[in-house]
Amino acid sequence: MAWLEIAVNAKPDTVESLAGKLTAAGFDQLLIEDQAELEGFLEENRACWDYIDPVLAKSLEGLCRIRLYLEDTDTPSLARLEALAAAEGFHFTKTLLPDTDWENSWQASYPPLEVGRRFLVLPYWLEDQAPQGRLPVILDPGLTFGTGAHPSTQMAMEALEDLPLKGARCLDLGSGSGILSIAALRLGAASALGIDIDPKAQDAGRENGERNGFAPPQLTFGTGNVVEDRALQSSLASQVWDAVFVNIVADVIIALAPLLPRLLRGDAVAVCSGILDSRLEQVTAALERAGLAVASRREREEWRCLTVKRRIE
Repeated sequence: MAWLEIAVNAKPDTVESLAGKLTAAGFDQLLIEDQAELEGFLEENRACWDYIDPVLAKSLEGLCRIRLYLEDTDTPSLARLEALAAAEGFHFTKTLLPDTDWENSWQASYPPLEVGRRFLVLPYWLEDQAPQGRLPVILDPGLTFGTGAHPSTQMAMEALEDLPLKGARCLDLGSGSGILSIAALRLGAASALGIDIDPKAQDAGRENGERNGFAPPQLTFGTGNVVEDRALQSSLASQVWDAVFVNIVADVIIALAPLLPRLLRGDAVAVCSGILDSRLEQVTAALERAGLAVASRREREEWRCLTVKRRIE
């Protein structure tokens, strides 16, 4: 089936009104693209992000548009839209989209991905393509953050390869898809616990773990805000961890820095990734104030990854 993509350009002060008129006319599956609305959302959720791709940011400049989709054979709906446009004085463009298997075409965006010296990240529909010599990490890439494509995740996985993880007990803060926990178990870790603030991550991690043959008590996931929940902090600190993974954003790593020494005992290490180069100095200073020392650093594009240990006085 082929589709027509309809794009209606609007002004910020009229987009909601226009969307209401389209809905009243029977066009109820609308996509509103509004730069101001996105900027407001980002400002309200600043603690959850550090970076916007400049190409994406450029494409959003001045954007205020409504999109809707019609079957290319739906001439009555197209005629109704044309009549509404003439009556309300707006213009629209239409683009014929190719006849595509939309339900499955997105899968082409997730080919097998070699990470580091040993890992191969595979979407679950390609799990039978894992070659010998690589450790497969099988994921549903549509569930939550952590597909292996982002530099911060890749550097964290590479850092894991350099750690003595055989038999280790691992803690994964901001676990997302569970990719780092699964990678650690592939490297011989005895167990991994993933904690994420998003409740969806708990189910995503569990499902991805099962795809890789890992289940409780070897691999477990929980939901909680480690930055604010004192009871959760105490519970985690009462346990012994050989390695801690923190692949989040700079502000969260800074907030977690005072907790990390309580989690790291003896020669335990923490891998901290998701740090923009522009925030590296702040993150490093926070970790050092907490009594931690940087053992190694990785760089890729504008992202940085630190491996830290307790500082020996």
